[in-house]
Amino acid sequence: MRLVFSVRGMKKDYYEILGVKKEASADEVKKAYRQLALRFHPDRVEEPEKKQAEERFKEISEAYGVLSDAKKRELYDHHGHAGIDQNYTSEDIFRGADFSSVFGDGGIDDILGQFFGGSMGGGGRRRRGPARGRDIQYEAELTLEEAFSGIKKSIKVPRNEVCRDCQGNGAKNGSALASCQTCGGQGQVLMNSGFFRMAQTCPNCRGAGQIIKESCPSCQGRGSTKHVRNIEVTFPRGVDNDSQLRIRGEGEIGPGGSGELYLFVRVKEHQTFRRAGNDLEITMPVTFVKAALGADISVPTVEGNVTMKLPPGTEGGKVFRVKGRGMPDLRSEELGDLYVRVMIDVPKKLSADQRRLLEEFARASGESVAGDGLKDKIKKVFK
Repeated sequence: MRLVFSVRGMKKDYYEILGVKKEASADEVKKAYRQLALRFHPDRVEEPEKKQAEERFKEISEAYGVLSDAKKRELYDHHGHAGIDQNYTSEDIFRGADFSSVFGDGGIDDILGQFFGGSMGGGGRRRRGPARGRDIQYEAELTLEEAFSGIKKSIKVPRNEVCRDCQGNGAKNGSALASCQTCGGQGQVLMNSGFFRMAQTCPNCRGAGQIIKESCPSCQGRGSTKHVRNIEVTFPRGVDNDSQLRIRGEGEIGPGGSGELYLFVRVKEHQTFRRAGNDLEITMPVTFVKAALGADISVPTVEGNVTMKLPPGTEGGKVFRVKGRGMPDLRSEELGDLYVRVMIDVPKKLSADQRRLLEEFARASGESVAGDGLKDKIKKVFK
């Protein structure tokens, strides 16, 4: 008899669970899973939402286990859940999926160990002992210039660290501990759920295997205290608003080790440039004389001004490309382009000579300057 893993009685569409389209690439599937897993990982959720997060985490992990595997995904696309259920056991669904990018080197063993006591056969590695510290999400703000050149910055990150008085065990003087009677010191309790024998973290000792007889006065039994830590982070060239950096071991510190720090980059809006991927866009005001006659104009870039040749008769709204003056690609560091949109700058005030010459130009062009304002006439000429 084959065991079929089902988070709920009626399974939802895997693509819907991860929030991706059916034609989504492998990278898009992985990115969607990573975001959801970070959000719903039970270690990151407090009571009373923890149980609901566990169910949601199982659901998205099952979906990723299928959609991240080319053969399983093809079978699912053709036959739906029936194709998976008839050809794979619950253990097979998870085998081969790359969970390490989200959950560290333990990968699949950590996931199955948390929810199923190892592999479905019960022989896998089980997670025991005190838990590591929580992962931290933090937003780092950069200027466009800093994102262009890359920068090493010191950022202040608040996090929980091991209490120095109790060394993280939460007990007064670090010694007032006793073996947990609920789990017998194992840190886990076994529960039967249908066909499965599931190992879950002991609710009494929370996986530590020991309970506190008298709480540490410094941390009130939590085992950690809040600290603000200065961390040196190197931001590579080309980072953008969707960039994420993982800093190993810089998350919160728990009895079982440190969590990870996930830095989400936010690049501030620039007064001059608009960013579109690796390209930059700029609106450049140009006098109507230069637009009509042509000229060499000075155009700002992130690295300083460059000269761009403006051809005669340039119309307002015309876009020119300045190659290799955009942002560097995050992986290859190849520079994008700068796109310059010309905007005709119509003067608000004219001297007597300027007005006379423009009126002569208008008459020579067959334009009447009577009725409409001269400024409107100029706009029509250089529209």
